Amino acid sequence: MQLFITLLSVVLFAAKIIAFYLTNSIAVLTDALESTVNMLAGLIGLYSLYVAAKPKDKEHPYGHGKAEFISAAVEGSLIITAGIYIIFQTIQSFFVQKPVQELDKGIILVAITAIVNFAAGWLCLHIGQRNNSLALKASGKHLQLDTYSTIIIIVGLFIIKITNLFWLDKLLALGISAVIMVNGYKIVRASLAGIMDEADMELLKKLVTTLNQNRRNNWVDLHNLRVIKYGATLHVDCHLTLPWYMNLHEAHAEVDELEALVISTFGDDIELFVHTDGCLPFSCPVCIKTNCSVREHAFTHKVTWTLDNILSNQKHNAPTTT
Repeated sequence: MQLFITLLSVVLFAAKIIAFYLTNSIAVLTDALESTVNMLAGLIGLYSLYVAAKPKDKEHPYGHGKAEFISAAVEGSLIITAGIYIIFQTIQSFFVQKPVQELDKGIILVAITAIVNFAAGWLCLHIGQRNNSLALKASGKHLQLDTYSTIIIIVGLFIIKITNLFWLDKLLALGISAVIMVNGYKIVRASLAGIMDEADMELLKKLVTTLNQNRRNNWVDLHNLRVIKYGATLHVDCHLTLPWYMNLHEAHAEVDELEALVISTFGDDIELFVHTDGCLPFSCPVCIKTNCSVREHAFTHKVTWTLDNILSNQKHNAPTTT
């Protein structure tokens, strides 16, 4: 898919350069420069996917998935650089006047690139979300943003054609360059979050909701939950408190149920590491197991797992009425 995006970027870049030479529009040049970034980013993304797909080895026991974060960081940096260059070209155009012309042909050519870009961006995002690939999702978002900026350019060129207000071309270029740089910052920010193993709060909220909805009677407590992304792979660590009298086979079966639940929510590319704890007498008031023959204290209330208590390293959560 990344190879297709790269080749498509080359074709779209050529089309936009032709449109620029036809129109002399700085706004169209802005669009063409963004396609240049698409080309370079596509090549980098293609290599990053190749690296990320490599199997684990002695030097990389968690795999090579971090390569996708580096790729996204480079892509975001290129986008920001393109935005700065566009501003430079726009300011320079105030001193070197070139008439905007051939707007009919330019509008048609740019419109075709917008349609192709949007379709490719949607496909890239769809595949990236399905495979949890940051590189593909970054490329898809970039392509769709490219489409939106192209639509704005088309509308701007149409207004210029009707009104002959040629200064709008420069204003349009400045506005789009600002949008491009903001998008580049967001991509860089997301990639740095992955490199630094920043917690994905939306993912954690989804996991906590799933655990609460499918909680088994033997799961007395779950805490010290951590989720780390390595490309498309999720590494999940947690501590699971089980009845102390369970044997190893029974405890392992509970861990298997937990793993199956996580996989059903987030896909097969999961590595789950569970440390099992035996329950203690002070767990009894919040233990939901109904047929426990060794219970020492009466059940008082159920503790709902939340982001705060499930991420905590406290072995047993403080009682909280639900």
